[in-house]
Amino acid sequence: MSELTFEQMLEESFKTIRNGEVVDGTVIDVKPDEIILNIGYKADGIITRNEYTNEANVDLTTVVSVGDTMSAKVLKVNDGEGQVLLTYKRLAAEKGNERLKEAFENHEVLKAPVTQILGGGLSVVVDEARVFIPASLVSDTYEKDLSKYQGQEIEFVISEFNPRRNRVIGDRRQLLVAERAEKQKELFEKISVGDRMEGTVKNVTDFGAFIDLGGVDGLLHISEMSWGRVENPKKVFQVGDKVEVMIKDIHDTKIALSLKFPESNPWANAAENYAVGTVITGKVARMTDFGAFVELAPGVDALLHVSQISRAHVDKPSDVLSVGQEITAKIVDLNEAEKKISLSMKALEQPAEEAAEETDAE
Repeated sequence: MSELTFEQMLEESFKTIRNGEVVDGTVIDVKPDEIILNIGYKADGIITRNEYTNEANVDLTTVVSVGDTMSAKVLKVNDGEGQVLLTYKRLAAEKGNERLKEAFENHEVLKAPVTQILGGGLSVVVDEARVFIPASLVSDTYEKDLSKYQGQEIEFVISEFNPRRNRVIGDRRQLLVAERAEKQKELFEKISVGDRMEGTVKNVTDFGAFIDLGGVDGLLHISEMSWGRVENPKKVFQVGDKVEVMIKDIHDTKIALSLKFPESNPWANAAENYAVGTVITGKVARMTDFGAFVELAPGVDALLHVSQISRAHVDKPSDVLSVGQEITAKIVDLNEAEKKISLSMKALEQPAEEAAEETDAE
């Protein structure tokens, strides 16, 4: 039986390793772009920057120190230079996938920072395992710009887990929907029609403003923004404005809001303020062929019929009046129940014969 050479004995004293095997090692040197491990093999193990992390341009000397112990997976037993090529991130990703599988099966809520903004959504990393959150599952409302989520830590659940097809899908939307439903339930249990609340303007449209009442939105319709007339809600409210509103109606999960507070109702003292015979000043708000509507106060319009504009014949109001013009007239009729007031400018004019007599007397 032949004797073993020193080199053969030395080789046999080291363990054998194979591609795909997980090995433990001790860091014996660290460079900015690679880590060298003693893995108890005849050759050292090398972990390059790209096989340590997905994060670009990381200085490995800032994250690993000589003497640290770590596990890695063998990519190549011989990288061509007699060294063993290892990967740390792929092993971590495999462990991360096990973590994600467990979270998927248990419907667990995960939390992780957003590492990348993609064209169709967000990318987050859990224990080096990537999770993609499509744009449609990022929020419970449409968001065109997702850049605000960069670096932000968010909560989500795994809605699809298929690592073989590289499909690990996260869902943040269902958590927000559930949270909103809970807040909605709590709010509806304590609010009633007539209550006043402070809210924040969330969105403004041509027909009204949506007010966040604390996780639940209410609609402040343009017709409820003032006792007077509002032409454009966007000129009255801006997103973020704080506003005190009154709950006008509650129907299922919809809340209608109003700024028409009872104490500011301009019709409250109509019998006194707009008594028949009162001479009053107002501004022409709009005109039709049959007359002009005159604003006496915000929310109080009166009709000046074309026949009451002048003792002289007037074909149509626009022949003698213009929108915005201030006029003085007498109140000739008041119907509080129907909120209607009739005016007459003619009633303030002197009859032609009286005017002539006064001229002759002079």
